[in-house]
Amino acid sequence: MSASNEIVFGQTAGLGGAGSLGETEWPNPAHRMFDTVDPVPGASKPDPILVASDVSRSFGGIRAVSVERLEVQRGAITALIGPNGAGKTTFFNLLTGFDKPDSGNVLFDGETASGQASYKLASKGMVRTFQLTKVLARMTVLDNMMLAGQQQSGESMFRGFIRMWGGQEASVREKALEILGQFNMTHMSGEFAGSLSGGQRKLLEMARAMMAEPRLIMLDEPMAGVNPALTQSLLGHVKRLRSEGISVVFVEHDMDVVRDISDWVVVMAEGEIIAEGTSDMIGSNQAVIDAYLGSSHASLTEQILTGHIPDVEEVEAGLAETAELEVAEIAALEAQTGPIEQIGEPSDD
Repeated sequence: MSASNEIVFGQTAGLGGAGSLGETEWPNPAHRMFDTVDPVPGASKPDPILVASDVSRSFGGIRAVSVERLEVQRGAITALIGPNGAGKTTFFNLLTGFDKPDSGNVLFDGETASGQASYKLASKGMVRTFQLTKVLARMTVLDNMMLAGQQQSGESMFRGFIRMWGGQEASVREKALEILGQFNMTHMSGEFAGSLSGGQRKLLEMARAMMAEPRLIMLDEPMAGVNPALTQSLLGHVKRLRSEGISVVFVEHDMDVVRDISDWVVVMAEGEIIAEGTSDMIGSNQAVIDAYLGSSHASLTEQILTGHIPDVEEVEAGLAETAELEVAEIAALEAQTGPIEQIGEPSDD
């Protein structure tokens, strides 16, 4: 960590993570889109494709998501990051129709998306992938692709009976093979999807999403569990999508990946958006540092980096102060909910 106590993207997460993207340099149409955008939570964007306002979701009285406002810029790659338990995936589910918010509104390309089923949003151009891949294991790679084609005649019982789908099936197959070729997976088209590695399944999910001709693609931890070689391939494909004018939002923990491909970064903590900006701005944002390291940890780190090594008495005083705060928080909670039972150490029995 640098002497200014910043989170240094590409170094803090560990060298050798995502690395460079490879030989292909895809053009970035979003290069100057954020020059006039204020790096604050809820910042207005020049041309938002997705807008969330006052979106909240609670589970059993616990507020998991409470987002006042978020605008996602059209044609750019937006990263959604935050510590574990920050509410990123829950918020993702609310945006993509896999869960319904308790309150608030989501607009996709100017139209209301709140409460709409995910398949309806997909038909309108918003598609997503999953952290745990959702391939159809007992179908071939090609069949997985073809199922994602939109407005297929064979999905109608009437047209299916009178076989009005033959010509369209040929065109869907051709399109599926073309997209598989873009993802270097043509040679795997006849293999069962269940035989693919985790990284190959991620590629298949991304390729399958392209069958819906999306305007916005939402990727939930696309690099999780993927080996370095396939990570490079996935990164390249995400950049290629942006060069084709497709908007991308992705959840990611790997800071190397975030710095490599994101144009704008949104940070969540405890269900709220606490910061927005470029990766360099986010790396030096004190609220982000506190969310990842904890305010006391960040303060101690800063003291050490500036040459002040706390003695034992200072450390003990700090621990005592923390304990007093915890006792006060428990007392306040008990005043609302009643006595809290303490769970002891497990026995050896």
